[in-house]
Amino acid sequence: MDRVRQGRLGVRRRFGAVIAVGAAAALAVTALAAPAQSADANAGSVRAADVNVAKNAGFESDLSNWTCAANSGAAVTSPVHGGAKALKATPAGQDTAECSQTVAVKPNSTYKLSSWVQGSYIYLGARGTGTTDVSTWTPGTSAWQQLSTSFTTGANTTSVTVYTHGWYGQSAYYVDDVSVFGPDGGGGTDPVEIPAVPTGLAAGATTSTTVDLSWTPVSTATAYTVYRDGTKVASVSGASTTVTGLTPETTYSFQVSASNAAGESAKSTAVSARTGKGGGGDGGTVPKHALTGYWQNFNNGATVQKLRDVSAQYDIIAVSFADATTTPGQITFNLDPAVGYSSTADFKADIAAKHAAGKSVILSVGGEKGTISVNSDASATAFANSAYALMQEYGFDGVDIDLENGLNPTYMTKALRQLAAKAGSKFVLTMAPQTIDMQSTSGGYFQTALNVKDILTVVNMQYYNSGSMLGCDGKVYSQGSVDFLTALACIQLEGGLDPSQVGIGVPASTRAAGSGYVAPSVVNNALDCLTRGTGCGSFKPSKTYPALRGAMTWSTNWDATAGSAWSNAVGPKVHGLP
Repeated sequence: MDRVRQGRLGVRRRFGAVIAVGAAAALAVTALAAPAQSADANAGSVRAADVNVAKNAGFESDLSNWTCAANSGAAVTSPVHGGAKALKATPAGQDTAECSQTVAVKPNSTYKLSSWVQGSYIYLGARGTGTTDVSTWTPGTSAWQQLSTSFTTGANTTSVTVYTHGWYGQSAYYVDDVSVFGPDGGGGTDPVEIPAVPTGLAAGATTSTTVDLSWTPVSTATAYTVYRDGTKVASVSGASTTVTGLTPETTYSFQVSASNAAGESAKSTAVSARTGKGGGGDGGTVPKHALTGYWQNFNNGATVQKLRDVSAQYDIIAVSFADATTTPGQITFNLDPAVGYSSTADFKADIAAKHAAGKSVILSVGGEKGTISVNSDASATAFANSAYALMQEYGFDGVDIDLENGLNPTYMTKALRQLAAKAGSKFVLTMAPQTIDMQSTSGGYFQTALNVKDILTVVNMQYYNSGSMLGCDGKVYSQGSVDFLTALACIQLEGGLDPSQVGIGVPASTRAAGSGYVAPSVVNNALDCLTRGTGCGSFKPSKTYPALRGAMTWSTNWDATAGSAWSNAVGPKVHGLP
C-alpha cells in the first residue's frame, strides 16, 4: 500500500484504485503463504502430467488468444525474453493497459502462474478462480524479472482469466513467456517442453565482415538465438542467418540455442569461423601489399611509355585520365596518339597482357585539370553507367578517384556503389586525395572513403604539392620528411580506414611535382615506421600497422625518366612488408 503511494504521488482521481490494488497484493501474499491444495483430492488416483494451459504464452503469434484493453498492446521483437517476440503494452489516461486471456482449468486444482516482465509497475494476476483471486507486482525493473504466484480453483470452476497490466501514467511495460502451470483443463496447451539443443551448426561463406551460419531445425522451436563469443548477436525464426559487423581477418566462435514459450535450450556446440582480409572489393586481385603507379596518357616531357613498358614492380596501374563529356557526371576515354599506340586494339591488348601478369589496370578520373562533377542523382547514375561501359570496352578493373577540385560525398558515394554493383566482387577502387582533403573525417573526401569502405581498395593520398600540415598528434609537420608521411598517414589509420586501405603517395622524381619530393629511402623508412615501428623520425605511432597496403607514385613515366630508381627501390620494400 505505502509502496504504491510513494511511487505515484501524482495519480489522478484514482486513490481508491490504489488502495484496492494494494489490498489485492496483500491477498496474493496471504494466498502464497497458505498450504497449497492438491490438484486431486482423491488419494490413490494417478494424475496426468501438468501442462501450461495458457495459449500463445510467448506472443510468437502476436496477440492471438489475448485481449488488450483500448488496443494498448502489441507484439514486438525487442526486447524479448525468449523466442522472437514479446508483449508491449502502453498505459494511457485512465487505462492501465490490461492484457488478459481466459484459460481452461480443472476444478479443485492448483496452478502456478508466472511471467517474465520488464518496465515500471507491472502486475500479474488471476480472477474468477472460484476461491481467492490473486495478483503480484513489481515496482519496476530495467531487466527481465520473473513474477510468480499460485491459485486454486473452486469446485465448479472450469475457466480462469489471467491478466497483466501496468499503472496510470507510467511508460510501456513488457511481458513474455507467461505460464499457467497445472492440470490440463481440456483447452489444449502450448508446448511446455524446452526445445532440444540445435545440432549441425556450420559456418558457410565469409567476407571480411560477415559469416553465414546454418544449423539443423528443431521441430518444437519457434525462434533461435545466435551467440558470438558468448554474446547474443541475433534472434531469428529460421535455421540460418548472416552475422554482420565483424572485423577482417579475425576468428570468432559461434553458438546457437532454440526457444519456444517454455524457454530457451542450452547453447549448441561451438563452431569457429575466420573472416577474410579487409580492403574493399578487389576480390583478391590486388596483393596484400601493392605498388601503384599512374601511367600518363599524354606527353609532358617525361618518358613516353606504352603499358607494356611499365615496370613489373607496379601492381596497380592507373591510366590517367578519363575525360568529361557534356553530360554531367558522364566520362569517356580518348587514347592520346602522342603515347604511340597504332590502334585502340593494341592498347587493349596491353591491358590484357598486364592482367595475364597478375596486374590491375584502372581508369583514373580527375587530375589537376579534371572537370568531372557528380552532384545529383542523375549525374551519379551517368558516372556509374559510363565508367562501367569503359570497363567493359577496354578491360579496366575499376576506377581511381582523383578529383582535385572537390567532390560531393553523398552523390559520389551513390555513383561508386552503383558502379560496384555492376562490376562485381573484383572491382578495384582507389582514391588519390590531396593532404588537405584528409585532415579530418568531416571532409568530403574522407567521408566518401568511409562511406564506401566495404568496396574501397586503397587511398593513396598525395603527400606533395602541399606545404605544412597537421599530424594525428596535433603537431605541424613540413612536407619532404619521414614525419610528414607517417604523422599524416596516422590520421587515416586512426580515422576509420583499415590499414590495408592506406598507401603513401609521392612523386617519382624531383621533376614530377612542384614540391614534396622525398628520396625512395625516406619512403622506405616511413613504411618501416608504420608497419614495424623502426626507421621513424621524431613522430612514432602508438602502434604498428603491418597490413598497410603500400605506396603510390606519380608517375610511371617520371619513374622511367629517372631510370626506374623509385620503383626499383620502393617496390621490393612494399612487397617485403610483413
